[in-house]
Amino acid sequence: MHPDSIAETGRVPHGGEPDRSLLDFSANINPQIPDGVETVYADALERARRYPDDTYPVFREAAAEYVGCTPDAVIATPGGLAAIRLSLECTLEAGDTALVPYPSFGEYAREVRLQGATPAFVPHDDLYDLGVSHLEQADLTVCCRPNNPTGDCPSSERLEAFTERCRDAGTTLLVDEAFLGFTDRPSMASRGFEHVVVARSLTKLFGLPGLRAGFAVATGDLGDRLAIARRAWSLGTPEAAVGAHCMRDRAFVRETRSRVDAERERVRTALLEDGRYDVFDSVAPYLLFESTEPVDDLLERARAAGVVLRDARTFRGLDRHVRVAVAEREANDRLLEVLCDG
Repeated sequence: MHPDSIAETGRVPHGGEPDRSLLDFSANINPQIPDGVETVYADALERARRYPDDTYPVFREAAAEYVGCTPDAVIATPGGLAAIRLSLECTLEAGDTALVPYPSFGEYAREVRLQGATPAFVPHDDLYDLGVSHLEQADLTVCCRPNNPTGDCPSSERLEAFTERCRDAGTTLLVDEAFLGFTDRPSMASRGFEHVVVARSLTKLFGLPGLRAGFAVATGDLGDRLAIARRAWSLGTPEAAVGAHCMRDRAFVRETRSRVDAERERVRTALLEDGRYDVFDSVAPYLLFESTEPVDDLLERARAAGVVLRDARTFRGLDRHVRVAVAEREANDRLLEVLCDG
C-alpha cells in the first residue's frame, strides 16, 4: 500500500441495512444458510483457543474441489475483498495503471488507488473486446463475473479469448467471481493461467457476510507471491471450518441456484409488466433497473413501506438506477407490492 495515497482515497458506499425491522434488498446475501453451520462453528470455537494451522489444509482442499483447481493454488483470505487487495498488493506499484470496468464494484478503483496506481475506467461490456495494443498499456486488468451491479456475465468463449490477449500483452488479469457461485458457470480457477488471479467470496452464496471467509486462486510465480505475502493466520478457525463445510454442501448450492433463478425471473417479469421499470437482464442474485419515478422518491417511498433498496447512483456511470437483491418468495412478494402497487 502506498502511504501517500491513503489520505487521498475515501471510503466506498455499500448496501446493507442495520435496522432489522426493515426488509433489506440493498445487500445481495442468500437468506438461507447450509444445514449444520451452527454445530461446525461451535466445534471450531473450542479449537480457536489455539492458533489455527496456517496452511489451512482442510479449507484449501474444499476450495480446490469447489472451483476445480489444485489445493496448492488456493490462498485463504478473510473474504473476497481481502483476496482482491492481496492481489493488487502483489502486482501493482506506484505509477502503474489498472483497467477497471464501470459500472462495477466501487472497491476496485479504491484498492488500485491505495497502491498508488491509477484506475483507467472502461465500460464493463467493452472491456472484453480490448485488443493487445490497448491491454499493453495497463499493468493489470480487473473483470467482474457476473458484473455487479448489472448482473450480466461474458460467455466462457469471450472471456477465454480476452484472457489470452491479456497474456499476450503481459497484463495480469484479476477475475472477481464473488457472485459466480450463484450460476453454474465454471470458475476461471480451473483453467490454470499463470497471469490470472481469481478472487472468491463465500459470504454471499452461503448467507454469512459476518463471517469473513474467501480465497484467491493463482499459479506459477504469481501464486507464489500471493502465498508468501498473505498475512499469517489469515482465517480464524471458525471461519475456516464453516467455509470448508459450506463449500462441500453441493445440494445447498444446487437448491440456491434453482431458487434464485426462478425468483429473479419472476421479479424481473413483474417489474417489466408494470411498465415503470426498465430492468437489466441478469444471471446474478440481484436486478438493476431504471424507474420513471425519481430515485430519491422511490427510495423514500419504499423505506416508508419497510423496504430498503440499493441506490445504484453510487456506481460510476449510473444516475437513475436502483438495484434490488433477489430474496425468498414471500419477501419478493412484498417488494413487488411496494414497487408495483404502491
